[in-house]
Amino acid sequence: MSLSEILGSLIQSGMTASSQDRLRNSLGGGREGGGGLLERLASMIGGSGSGGGGLLEGLSSMLGGGGGLSGLGGMLGGVLGDAEKAVGGRDNLALGGLGALAGALLGGGGRSMGGALGGGVMALLAAMAYKALQGTDAEPAGVPVGLAEPKTDADRRELEQHAALILKAMINAAKADGQIDQGEVKRLVGKLQEDGIQETDQQFLIMELQKPMETEQLIAAGRGHKDVAAQIYAASLLAIEVDTPAEKAYLEQLADGLGLAPEVTQQIRGFAGVSTA
Repeated sequence: MSLSEILGSLIQSGMTASSQDRLRNSLGGGREGGGGLLERLASMIGGSGSGGGGLLEGLSSMLGGGGGLSGLGGMLGGVLGDAEKAVGGRDNLALGGLGALAGALLGGGGRSMGGALGGGVMALLAAMAYKALQGTDAEPAGVPVGLAEPKTDADRRELEQHAALILKAMINAAKADGQIDQGEVKRLVGKLQEDGIQETDQQFLIMELQKPMETEQLIAAGRGHKDVAAQIYAASLLAIEVDTPAEKAYLEQLADGLGLAPEVTQQIRGFAGVSTA
């Protein structure tokens, strides 16, 4: 089972009407000025000695075409530089996944690119957590899971376990104002079928969508691990509109249970373009 592939398909399908805009906002942000994520990605991939191929060409085309993220600054501009130092070089960053995510958001439809798109989502969530926690008592000692490229089988298992947690966080948030209706289940499963995700993985998603809420289990998974807690919170923002009292109350419950300080959650909401009111 590839949970990264399932996550990639769900993100491409758009769990909520605002999911794509929130991902774009987090990638571009427009807060710090300067080159922006896509320019930094193109520079890193072009100088990494690892090829890049179609990804680099696609990024260059996007930059030249005046796309929605072109020229924006964004919180990721600084995060990538800090993380590159922390992991010992750009080859150790999950640049391929971030590039796949940027390309999917700018290019629109098409089949999910295997687990790359899901990996990009996890890298973005890790970057949001990394940045939001900097300068706090809970600042991560190292780069959060997802932002570093997995090098060993143990790394890849850890990343898949993390993908499961991110998936559960998004699905749980989607249930905050009531069970997910069957029409929505069919839509999400249909996207997996379109992307060629195997039937056992489709059944896994159906079971997760139909389960009762597991808020306490999510809180337990993030408690004591602030970078994981921040990623759970960020993933939840991608899955809901935050336009009902039930959804707002759920996010407050989640933040309190995970022990996230208000300044951390406000930063994450700011990255995603969600009102802090």
